[in-house]
Amino acid sequence: MKKKATDFLLMTFGTVLVSVGTYFFKFPNHFSFGGVSGLSVVLGQAFPFLSPGAWNTIFSLLFLVLGFVFLDRGFGFKTVYCSLLFAGLTQGLEYIFPLAGPLTDQKMLELIFAAALPAVGSAILFNIDASSGGTDILAMIMRKFTRLNIGKALLLSDAVIALSALFVFDIQTGLYSIVGLVMKSFLVDMVIENINMKKSFTIVTTHPEEVCEFINKNLHRGATIWQAKGAFTDKPHWVILSVMSRMQAAALRNYVKNADAHAFMLISNATTIVGKGFREM
Repeated sequence: MKKKATDFLLMTFGTVLVSVGTYFFKFPNHFSFGGVSGLSVVLGQAFPFLSPGAWNTIFSLLFLVLGFVFLDRGFGFKTVYCSLLFAGLTQGLEYIFPLAGPLTDQKMLELIFAAALPAVGSAILFNIDASSGGTDILAMIMRKFTRLNIGKALLLSDAVIALSALFVFDIQTGLYSIVGLVMKSFLVDMVIENINMKKSFTIVTTHPEEVCEFINKNLHRGATIWQAKGAFTDKPHWVILSVMSRMQAAALRNYVKNADAHAFMLISNATTIVGKGFREM
């Protein structure tokens, strides 16, 4: 229940970030980075009888219906919830905070927020196996019925939507959209890596009992230990392997330095850890 509650809060927070970045920064500046929101920006200009928020709602619900028709239970509550929340928030913000134009006259500043907020929100959602729907649902359908490379197909469609801004709006807006698409792609990967960043310890020590006890009892982490021999001194040593969070890593590093002044520590970043206490298989 605790994990479900945490996932629910993260889904809500991530979707709110995507919605705020989309409505306050993408829509008024006509930035089209791809996806449903980018397509909505283009259609809002080409067919102005509906606002970008309305087009966003229509396509979000359309893809949601397609998901129910073509996908099985793996479609999942998370995607349904985030998709409906994203459509509802974006549409609701139009009525609560109507915008006549961009918030500032600094287009590059707004581009940064237009890319960063949805990127962080999307990264949070992707990290808990959720998404805000839209073209992600289309990707799920394509993956089920075709052998296409889904990542490349989505990137190509996003690029086409971004390039369309060159013709629907102007050269400047189109170029900003292309830059925004590249920024968002890098930011999503960067944020996911930082969310999952752990510290991997390889410790060579002559005091294995004290170090393992600190890891087990104080940090509540596990460790693997094996005996080794120094190549130069020919004396016995023990090698301890453990993985933990960055805050725990700082505590362990300080403890080992005080407990064994001659210990050797190899500390590296790890972003993919599979096993008990971390990501399940």
